[in-house]
Amino acid sequence: MSDPDNNEQAGAPDAAASGGESWAGLASKPQDDDASVDRLLNQDEIDSLLGFSTDDATGRRQTGIRAIVDSAMVSYERLPMLEIVFDRLVRLLTSSLRNFFSDTVEVTLDNISSVRFGDYISSIPLPSILLVFRANEWDNYGLISVDSGLAYGVLDVLLGGKRGPTVSRIDGRPYTPIEMNLVRRLLELVLSEAESAFRPLSPVKFSIDRLETNPRFASISRPANAAILIELKIDLEGRGGRIEMLLPYATIEPIRDLLLQSFMGEKFGRDPAWEGHLASEIWQASATVDVVLHETMLPIRRMANLQVGETLVFNARQDDNVLIRCGDFELTEGRIGRVGERIAVQVVRPLKRSRTTMASFETLHPAQARGT
Repeated sequence: MSDPDNNEQAGAPDAAASGGESWAGLASKPQDDDASVDRLLNQDEIDSLLGFSTDDATGRRQTGIRAIVDSAMVSYERLPMLEIVFDRLVRLLTSSLRNFFSDTVEVTLDNISSVRFGDYISSIPLPSILLVFRANEWDNYGLISVDSGLAYGVLDVLLGGKRGPTVSRIDGRPYTPIEMNLVRRLLELVLSEAESAFRPLSPVKFSIDRLETNPRFASISRPANAAILIELKIDLEGRGGRIEMLLPYATIEPIRDLLLQSFMGEKFGRDPAWEGHLASEIWQASATVDVVLHETMLPIRRMANLQVGETLVFNARQDDNVLIRCGDFELTEGRIGRVGERIAVQVVRPLKRSRTTMASFETLHPAQARGT
């Protein structure tokens, strides 16, 4: 007879072996429902997942992992008045550059976006001309970059070159002092028109600080700081290029409240019809005026012991001036008299003006007062 316990022990390794083999088979064979897990992705699907497809690159639309990585980038804060200012700058530059070049010039506003200062400096192509300017009233700096195509186009037009396509540039060749001075004249004109564009909103003076050709020497802010990039395109009949103006958010912070307005004078504008209505209503308003003959201080014990018929003697003479008040506000002084059967008060000095004046308002809020 065989021992059932021994049989069970003997059969255990076989079962374990068969079970281990079956589990291994299940692990190696994909299920029908999860067959798509082991499917390999093609190149288009990988590019779409990473966000580097050609369609997204041309449309400037970020998707996939690339969108997650670039989510730390700042988004452009819509400043309606800033767009109006640079639209005005485009119109002013179009007319002034036509007089400057004595030729047909077209200026267009390509884009307004937000960038990191360090990323923008790293993306500037070489050779380029960089102008660092200072906004005196805002106590900060800005940056203007001129690409090589526009720089050589300006030189060709000012030095009498023939009309035609853009002049081919020589890579690696530094700009000569004559070329730098001619481009500087163009940038001085751009800054002058920028002052005129900002003047209705907030008067500012842009002064040239320095002219650089190496982006590393044109640092005006920390690399991680956000800035607004304004891209202008200048066309000189087949020649031309781009001018880019960079304004850090710290530079425009003093006038940020003005730039958030939807139209000029939205918050502190004057309405003549409302002013006329308010003035007419004020003239028709009535106010109670009190005449104070004299004031004296008495202790509470003295006031509590007053009896009916008791007389209080004031230290005042007949020719002393009396105070004329409206509520708790002292208006002026007067002198007591009589007109017919009525007691009258003669005003002896002009009324006191309110302490809140436009001068004090401008002292407290200079940027907002300039917006009016």
